Amino acid sequence: MQEQQPNSSPNRIIDLFMQTTGRRADATAVIYLGTRYSYRRLEEMTRIFAAALTDLGIRPGQKVMLYIPNGIQWVAAWLGIQRMGGVCVPITPIYPAHDVQYIANDCEAAAILCADTNFGYVKKAWPETGIRKVIVTRMADLLPAWKRGFGYLFDVIPKGKIVLDENTFGLRQLLHRYRHAVDAMPAVDPCLERTAEILYTGGTTKYPKGVPINHDLFLISADEQIRMSEPLVPAEENVILGNAPLFHILGQTTGLATLLVGGTLILLPRINMDAALDAIQRFKVKSMIGVPMLYRMILEHVRLAQYDLSSVLFWFSGGDVLPVEVSKRWREKFGRCIYQGYGATETCGGVTMCPVTNDNPARSAGRPVASKKVRIIDPATLKPVEPGQPGELIVHSAHMVTSYLNKPEETAEAFIEMDGLTWYRTADVMSMDEAGNFFFVDRTVDTIKHKGYRVSASEIEAVLQEHPAVIGACVIGIPDKLAGERIKAYVVLKEDIKGITGYDLIKWCRQTLVSYKIPQYIEFRDMLPKSKVGKLLRREVRDEEGRRADG
Repeated sequence: MQEQQPNSSPNRIIDLFMQTTGRRADATAVIYLGTRYSYRRLEEMTRIFAAALTDLGIRPGQKVMLYIPNGIQWVAAWLGIQRMGGVCVPITPIYPAHDVQYIANDCEAAAILCADTNFGYVKKAWPETGIRKVIVTRMADLLPAWKRGFGYLFDVIPKGKIVLDENTFGLRQLLHRYRHAVDAMPAVDPCLERTAEILYTGGTTKYPKGVPINHDLFLISADEQIRMSEPLVPAEENVILGNAPLFHILGQTTGLATLLVGGTLILLPRINMDAALDAIQRFKVKSMIGVPMLYRMILEHVRLAQYDLSSVLFWFSGGDVLPVEVSKRWREKFGRCIYQGYGATETCGGVTMCPVTNDNPARSAGRPVASKKVRIIDPATLKPVEPGQPGELIVHSAHMVTSYLNKPEETAEAFIEMDGLTWYRTADVMSMDEAGNFFFVDRTVDTIKHKGYRVSASEIEAVLQEHPAVIGACVIGIPDKLAGERIKAYVVLKEDIKGITGYDLIKWCRQTLVSYKIPQYIEFRDMLPKSKVGKLLRREVRDEEGRRADG
C-alpha cells in the first residue's frame, strides 16, 4: 500500500514539509556539525524512520519520546513520528531517570529515542514504564563516515555505553535496515490524530505538565513567527542559527519552523561560543535565535573580534526579558537591534513579537501577533485593568490548547471561560502603552526564570522537604545579570538534626532534579513566614531578600 500523498491544502506538519521538499529538494535544509543535509535527504530519512517505527509495532496515535540533543537525528525523528501518525514527546536530554519515568507514564509513551550518553537513565526508568521499544543514537550517527572516523580517532565525540537487544536498536543500523521499506507504509488518515506533539513545561507545580499541541495551532503559530523577519530576509533565503533547544517551543517556532517554508536551519548539539560564532561567519547566517544570557555571553566573549557577524540581519531574543544594558551595548557594537518576543508553551510560542519594521521602545516585548487575542486583567477580579496599568495577561486563539494532560486541577486554574471564549492565564504581569507595545512587568511568584527555563519553586521545595533532616523549605529567584535569576532555598531543619550543610542538600537535589533546577544558594532558618492558614509566604521572603540586596 502506498503512503498517502499530501493534500493541496496541508493539514499536518508533515504535509507542509513534503510540499516544501517538492519545491526545494536540492536546497540545504539542515546544517549539523558542518555537514549539509538537503531537503531531499532529510525527507528520505524521515520516511525511513517512519517505516521503521511502523514495523517495530508503533501505531498511529501512540506517543514516542525524543530524549536527545539538537541535531539532524532530532529533526528526522520529529518529522518521522508525525509521518507515521504518531505523537512526538520531546524532553530535555538532561532529565534524570526520575523525570523520564514520570513523563513516560504520564503520556503513556510506547517508544523512546535517546542518546547513548543518557541510555543509562532510560535503562533505569524503563522497567517502571510502558515503553516497549528503545532506539539509541550517537552524536555522530548520521555524519559522513570520514567525520565519524576522525571524531572517534581524536576522542572528541562523547560516548555512552549501550546494550542492544530484541527491544533496543541503534538508530544508524535501523535506518540502514529499513532503507528499502518506505513504500510498505500504511496510509495515515490525516484527520485521525490531530495532536502533533506534547511538550512538557514546568511552572508552579511539582511535576512537569504535558501541553498537547495540535497540527492546526502549530502550523498557524510557526508560520506567523518564522515570517516575522521577512521584511529583512525572504523566508526561503533565511539561514537560521537555532541556539534554542528543539524540545522548547522557542526553538521550534522560531527555528525548526523554517523547514516548513524552505529555509536553512543550523544546529549544534550544545552551546559552544566559538562554534556558534564560527558557524555565523562560515555559513553566512541571516537570523540568530537565543535567550538573553547568550547575547551577554557573546558581548563578553574574549575572541569576539575574530569573527565576522555582519551577515546577520535578524537577532531575536526570547525566553526571558532582555536587559536594557545588553540591548544598548549590542546596538552600539553591531549597529543592529535585538528584537524581542513573549510567549509560552501553552500558546505555542509567540503572543507578542517586535515588528522589524518599527523602532521598538526599550524593553518592549512587541505587539500581539495576528493569531492571538489578548487582554490584561486584574487577576483577582478578572476584570480588565485601566489602559496603561499592569495586570495579568490572558490569551485566546483558534485551535488553542485548552487543557493539560492528566492535570484537571492545574487546567482549571490556567484556563478560564470568558465572553464565550476560552482564555489561557499566563500568570505573567504585563502592561501596554498607548501605541500598543507590551512590556513585561513581573512573573508569578511561584515561577523562577533561570537561564531561560521556567523553574517551579514548589518542585524544588518538595524535593528538599523529602530530605529526612528538613522540616520546611522556601525557594525564590534572586535577580542575576547573567542567569536572569539564581535559585535560592531557605531551609528549616528538624530540631534534633546536627551537621547538615548546604552542600549536603544540594547533593540531595542532584539525585532527583535536572541540573538547571539545582539551588545555587542554601540559607538555613529557624522558621519561615506563613499565613494564618499555614500557607508559605514567599513574597515576604522575596521582599526581605530585596531589602538585603539594596543594603
